[in-house]
Parts: sequence; structure tokens; C-alpha cells
Amino acid sequence: MRLNFVNMKTIYFSLFLVAAAVLSSCSETNIIEKQIVIDETIDAPPVSGQFKKRVLIEDYTGTWCGNCTRVSYGIEKVFESTERAVAVAIHNGNDPYHFDGIGPLKNLISPEYDLELPQSRLNRTVTWEFPEPQNIQQAINLTSNNCGLGLALHPTVANGNISVDVAIKFVQNYTDVKLVVYLLEDNLTYYQANYTTYFGAVNPVLNFDHDHVLRASLTNIMGDAITEATVFGTTVTKNFSVPVPANIENAANLSFVAFVVGNDNKVINVRSAHTDENQEFEENP
Repeated sequence: MRLNFVNMKTIYFSLFLVAAAVLSSCSETNIIEKQIVIDETIDAPPVSGQFKKRVLIEDYTGTWCGNCTRVSYGIEKVFESTERAVAVAIHNGNDPYHFDGIGPLKNLISPEYDLELPQSRLNRTVTWEFPEPQNIQQAINLTSNNCGLGLALHPTVANGNISVDVAIKFVQNYTDVKLVVYLLEDNLTYYQANYTTYFGAVNPVLNFDHDHVLRASLTNIMGDAITEATVFGTTVTKNFSVPVPANIENAANLSFVAFVVGNDNKVINVRSAHTDENQEFEENP
């Protein structure tokens, strides 16, 4: 009986080790699946559960800048070629749309020199190569069928107040990420200096239509830290409520941009929305 009891203990212990090994293996498998490398190349086939990836174009510009129309035209060509681009016009200098909070962005893209215009950045940190209208593929190549996080916006404007819900869903583990939310105004009509052959080679262009003009940042312009869990399977929702800024000419022309950056300030994904748009995540079926 003593021998049988010892043998039974040995058998039970062996079974416990096997079960533990199986559970450990499953756990490791889950971790590997959650940390799988996502193919964000432009031609990658869409992977179920991942998100469409858009590119952010930040256009540092001015109504007084005669060469800035080159970038404006390049953005128009990008928009003609893809629906996965988001543009923001950040005006600087003696300009009715000058953005007072440009300092941190200037320090990011040109820390040692004055901010000479035009300047343009893709996903905040990548220089859009000159001449931009001939290099639209550089911007398009930063879009993809796949990304590890997706965004969905729901902005409303009523009674002089703005409310924006920004939801971020993660299917990949991220650390040290930040959220940036911009308030833009479209259809601002003003003159535009023009030293280029674009826009009819007229200088200045009278009644130029200035779109996606940055009017306010609802977060720190370099991003607010996302302190909630940003790991596989989680969704984080942020709400922003502010009065319509005094510099807005027509609240009916407001639009909104939200994007997530990593600790290198590079944009991971971006999305834009108009007032009263209630978005779903752009998730692959």
C-alpha cells in the first residue's frame, strides 16, 4: 500500500506538471498573438480586426508665404489620390490665422533655426520631400490597410459649446502613447501670396479658400498622456468640452482631428471628423 500511495503521488504530480506546461504554453501563445508585428505597408492585405491607417500632413504655412501654395497644391493632389489623408494647416507669422501655440512644434521640427516657410511634415516627424506635388506617393505610402489602433470621433457643437468624444481601440500593446486633438476651421476666405505656377500663377490669389486651418488644440499640442491601459483588447474614450473659441469665424465650418503619437512623436494613426459625425471604428472585417 505504501508503494501504491507513493506511485499515485508521483502520477498526480506528473499530471500537474503537464497541465502547468500546457497552460504556460497557451499563455505564451496569447502574448505572442497580441504582440504580432503588424504589416503597415501600403500594399499589405487587410487583416481582420486591425484598422485602416491614415497619414497626417501638417502644413506650416502663411497667407504671406508665396511658396506655400506649392504645398497646398501637393495636399490637393494627395486628396485626389487617397481618402486616407488628413491635413492640418498651421499658420505662422503676420497672418490673420496665426496659431499662437506653434512654439513646441517649431522646436520639434526646427529646434536650431528659425521656422522658414513652407515646411511640411508627414506623421509629424517625416519631412515631405521637395517638390511636394511631385512626391505625393511619399505621403500615400504611409497609409495602410492595417494598424494596431483605431480612432472614432463624435463631435457636436451646440449653444456656443463644443463636445468631442474620442474613442481609441487597441489590438496591439502600446506604451508611452499620447493623444492630440485639434480644432480646425474650413472655408476661410482671404488672399494668398503666390510665387508659383499653381493656382493659375496669379499673385496674389484673391479670395483663396483656406481649409483645415488649426484654430485650437484641445490637448497639449504635443499630446496628453493616455494613462489608461493601452493593450490588446482595450478601448479608451476621452471627452473634451470647451466653448467655441473667439477666433472662430463660422462654427458651422468646424472640423476635428485626433491622432495618437508614440514617445518618438511619430503619429501611429489619425482620423478627422465634421460636426455631428458619429464615427465607428474603421475595423477590418
